[in-house]
Amino acid sequence: MIVNQLIEKSMKKAQGAQAALGRSESTNVSFENDRLKSVKSSQNTGISLKVIVNGKIGSSFTTDIEDTNGIVERALESAEFGSPAHFEFPGFKQGTEVTVYDTEVESLETEEMVNLGEEMISLVKKYNKDITINAGANKNVNNFQFSNSAGTEYSYDATSYSIWVDGQWIRGTDILWAGHSAEWKKREIDHIDIAKKAVDLFKMAEVIAPVKSGEMPVIFTPEGLNVLLLGLSLGFDGKNAFLGSSPISNKIGKKIADEKFSITDNALIDYAASSSVYDGEGVPHQVTPIIESGVLKNFLYDLDTAGRAGKKTTGNGAGCTPTNLIVKEGSIPFNEMVKNVKEGLLVHSVLGLGQGNPVSGEFSVNILLGYKIENGEITGRVKDVMLAGNTYDALNDIVAIGDKGEWVGGSLYAPHIQVGSLSVIAR
Repeated sequence: MIVNQLIEKSMKKAQGAQAALGRSESTNVSFENDRLKSVKSSQNTGISLKVIVNGKIGSSFTTDIEDTNGIVERALESAEFGSPAHFEFPGFKQGTEVTVYDTEVESLETEEMVNLGEEMISLVKKYNKDITINAGANKNVNNFQFSNSAGTEYSYDATSYSIWVDGQWIRGTDILWAGHSAEWKKREIDHIDIAKKAVDLFKMAEVIAPVKSGEMPVIFTPEGLNVLLLGLSLGFDGKNAFLGSSPISNKIGKKIADEKFSITDNALIDYAASSSVYDGEGVPHQVTPIIESGVLKNFLYDLDTAGRAGKKTTGNGAGCTPTNLIVKEGSIPFNEMVKNVKEGLLVHSVLGLGQGNPVSGEFSVNILLGYKIENGEITGRVKDVMLAGNTYDALNDIVAIGDKGEWVGGSLYAPHIQVGSLSVIAR
């Protein structure tokens, strides 16, 4: 394998080396403004190399698989100015098998991808011909090769498949965006179900419901839960914890959320979007409980951060990045959750996520798609409304967790979650 050649060449001057090669073949079908816009197929190759020279890290990347000498030279040269290495490349350990390849994705024909896009558009148009629709489908077939100087070596094939539909509904000066999507490594996504969920979002938004500023209960849909999970994921990032910028950096073993709340990082779920046997550093993936019954159990670490913090990597390299986040389901049906709210909001998507100070858990966002709940019923869409609060305050104020979870983007599995009170600002 090419990666072995890179290791052999690097080790003439380096004390350690790691090489990875990725090849992908993709097909993308996209519709814009109700019509087929493009059908594209492409092939891509990338090679990355990381070396340790005199205790410092060097790295380089190329798309030219013939340039083996060049990528080695650039990696060795960059090590002179690199950061200190707080780790050694890991020896081989057998990872837990997880299925990430589906022959039906690879054999999926372009014509069929076009047809499913047309069917989704037709279904949404049947509900309302005035909605302008975008839609599409994408498939990828990937091959990965990895090798390091400590004897770790593997290769595997993987697929990915995603479909989406969204639309714009203009009524005078009012513009509404809504849609739904799904991503999986297996060809089992129901495109009709995707379109129906998009239609449901539009139906609930037919009426614009007035809302006043104040403190009120908020129910987050699985998609909307990202409002809270952004700050939380930055909090359990091992690097932020080590540097002390995370507000929960010294809270291992302590309660940081309501006892009903549990979340796990799990890369070993067959066909989930972020699943694989190994992380990007040759470390076997694992299941890592992050919060159990409200108690913080673990941070996520890559090799370098674990070395700096005196911990063991959790197989989340490079970058202490989560894989598939699984929020434990509760016991309350969504309809019952809504019925128990006298006045509040259902939040599905927002604008401005990440602005402000997300590391501290603070958020202040514009609601892109949200709905008014009044006397136990969803009465319509809210407009020109902001939502503000703190992730950790909200997680400690959980009133109910839904009994049915959904996959969001292929890497988050979560139910609806109701928070007792958040600040709502109407303009």
